[in-house]
Amino acid sequence: MFSWDMKQLRGKPLKDFLKQSELPKKELVFILQDVQDPINVGSAFRIADACRVKELILTGISAQPPHPLVRKVSRGKHRRVKWRYVAQAADAIVSLKAKGYTSCALEVTAQSVRYDAVDYPDKICLIVGHEDHGVTKRTLAACDMVVFLPMYGAGASLNVHVSLGIAAYHILHAS
Repeated sequence: MFSWDMKQLRGKPLKDFLKQSELPKKELVFILQDVQDPINVGSAFRIADACRVKELILTGISAQPPHPLVRKVSRGKHRRVKWRYVAQAADAIVSLKAKGYTSCALEVTAQSVRYDAVDYPDKICLIVGHEDHGVTKRTLAACDMVVFLPMYGAGASLNVHVSLGIAAYHILHAS
């Protein structure tokens, strides 16, 4: 039953409420390959913080802190989330595979599998690509799997950071 006198939690009560959630068992790393829009990058930092991502890797022409829009949109999460720059996403994938991560691109290809039809391993690296061109062939060739989000409307895709958030939360909470 809904109560009209509900109040939003703030401060310590909010922090205590959020601590009720059990930490996910999966380790997640994000790779943003050529994500040019600083709003997408700043949002990715916020998602990374919310999902307790181990590391966010920016590659290619991705916007980077201290870009003012990255700072503004991330609301300071670019200072909290561990991040680094690597020129080529494929090189970052290779180094993460050596640490036991499985690489998973979020892209539409003929071989893509629905994001909710996959059994994700405990250590996963999620890769998203450029806003217009997506994940490059070179990067896709380095990936262990490719997943996609189904689209039910007239559009063919969602915004990069929206897709990243949907996939990340699903991966963390999939059994």
